Amino acid sequence: MRAMLLAAAAALAVPLAVVPALPALAQQAVSPALAAVLANARRDADRARDQYRHPGETLAFFQIQPGMTVVDYVPADGWYTRIIAPYLGPNGRYVAMGPDVSAESNQRQRDYWGGQADKMRTNGPSWNLGDAAPLSGFDTDAVPDSLAGTVDRVLIFRELHNMLRNDWLHDDLLAIRKVLKPGGMVGIEQHRAAPDAPYAETDGSKGYLREKDVIALFDLYGFDLVARSEINANPKDTKNWPQGVWMLPPGLRGATDETRPRMQAIGESDRMTMLFRKRD
Repeated sequence: MRAMLLAAAAALAVPLAVVPALPALAQQAVSPALAAVLANARRDADRARDQYRHPGETLAFFQIQPGMTVVDYVPADGWYTRIIAPYLGPNGRYVAMGPDVSAESNQRQRDYWGGQADKMRTNGPSWNLGDAAPLSGFDTDAVPDSLAGTVDRVLIFRELHNMLRNDWLHDDLLAIRKVLKPGGMVGIEQHRAAPDAPYAETDGSKGYLREKDVIALFDLYGFDLVARSEINANPKDTKNWPQGVWMLPPGLRGATDETRPRMQAIGESDRMTMLFRKRD
């Protein structure tokens, strides 16, 4: 399946220089309500990564508003959950989404990627989210029928490469189409490969994807590109790391006393940030 998707994307992909100009979409200012959530003391342990993730600017670019229903793909330790759920408020809904790992033989992998509903029930109280949106979750093998056509935004933070390399992309994107409202949108933040990077560096195994391939894949699944942003760009990232993006912070895979200062000075990866709209 992965090879078929990549082949289809390659057939659709065109140089970014000839992608039709997008309508002007001014970056929205970070609202006072979102700024207050970002400044809350519950985020004291999370705040060090704000300089790389730009959460206020990113969520404003994705046009997230209080009261929305937002699906967050594999929220992991809840770094973004602790921003999004309080910002959505009690009239919104925060829904974690995970892939179908029901056939995965490795229990550790099943535990990490799956069981999103249980994780929200277990972890939510410990996050002290205040007057936040209710938390729920699902995995792609059990998409709730009640969620169909009700979601305003789906957010995918640095997980597209995992969806691709684990052959989850097809089922996941179909599930995303199912839950989104007509005209609902998908916000993408993803490690960005060089435009001319070879296949070995763009198949997901290094964490990086080419921007034009992501655009082509989403077009293939019925999503139109609305806007691109350089909010999360990092020109210091040379993207040629032998062990992939995980050699950069925060993972610093394989770092030594000699190389660690250099990697920390580079910071986290160069990332594309894009917004897509579901096409009827």
